[in-house]
Amino acid sequence: MQFKDKVALVTGASRGIGRAVAVELALHGASVVVNYTSNESAAKNVFKEIESSGGKCQLCRFDVSDSLKVQDEISKIGEEYGGLHILVNNAGITKDGLLLRMKDEDWDRVLSVDLKGVFNCTRAAAKIMMKQRYGRIVNITSVVGEMGNAGQANYSAAKAGIIGLTKATAKELASRGVTVNAVSPGFIETDITSGLPQNVKERYLEVIPLGRFGNPQDVAKIVAFLASDDASYITGEVVRVNGGLYT
Repeated sequence: MQFKDKVALVTGASRGIGRAVAVELALHGASVVVNYTSNESAAKNVFKEIESSGGKCQLCRFDVSDSLKVQDEISKIGEEYGGLHILVNNAGITKDGLLLRMKDEDWDRVLSVDLKGVFNCTRAAAKIMMKQRYGRIVNITSVVGEMGNAGQANYSAAKAGIIGLTKATAKELASRGVTVNAVSPGFIETDITSGLPQNVKERYLEVIPLGRFGNPQDVAKIVAFLASDDASYITGEVVRVNGGLYT
C-alpha cells in the first residue's frame, strides 16, 4: 500500500476524473478527503464506494474559488489528520460560448473556479506541506489548454494558466520536498464530453491515433504515480494522457 499513512485531498471528486482519482488513491492506502461543491448525493456514492472497499474516506464541502473557505477547510484537514501529503486539484467547470457572445460572468466564473481554485488550494496546502517537508501536488489541466478550442476561450485560458502555475510553484516548493506536476487529459469519457454533439465526437475520434476516448481510470493511474514516491524526482512536468492527440 504505497500511500499508507498518507492523507490526500481531491477537489471536485464527486464524479468523473476526480472520483476515479479518489478511488485509486484510497485503493492504495491513502486516507482520502473527497471535496465537492453541490452534488452531495454523488459525493456520498464515492464515500460508499471507498468505504465498501475497505478504504478511508471523508467528505468535505467547499467552493474552491472561495479563498477564505479553502484556507479554513484545508487547515482543518491538516489539524485533524496531523498533516496533508497529497493534493489533487481537479475541480473545474465549463461555461462555453463563442468569444464575441461570452458574458463577463461566464468568463469570470470559469477562471475563478478552474484557475483561481487551483491557486487557492495550492497556497493553503503548501503551508502544511512545507512545514512537514513533504508533499505531492497534481493539477489537472487539459489538452485544450495547450491546443485551444473554439467556444472555450475561458476554459482554455484557465487550463493554460494551470500549466504556468504548475511550473512556477514547482520551482518555489522544490527545496521543501514538495513536487508539483500537471496531468493533461485529452478527451475523456466524463459528463463534460458526454454533452458534445455526435459530429464533434466523431471529428475528434478521427484525429486521436488510438481511435477512442480515454476513461477516468486512465488519468487516475497517472495521477497516483505522480503522487507516489516513485515520482520523487519529477516536478514541474505536464504529463499528457490523450491517446496520441497533439496540436
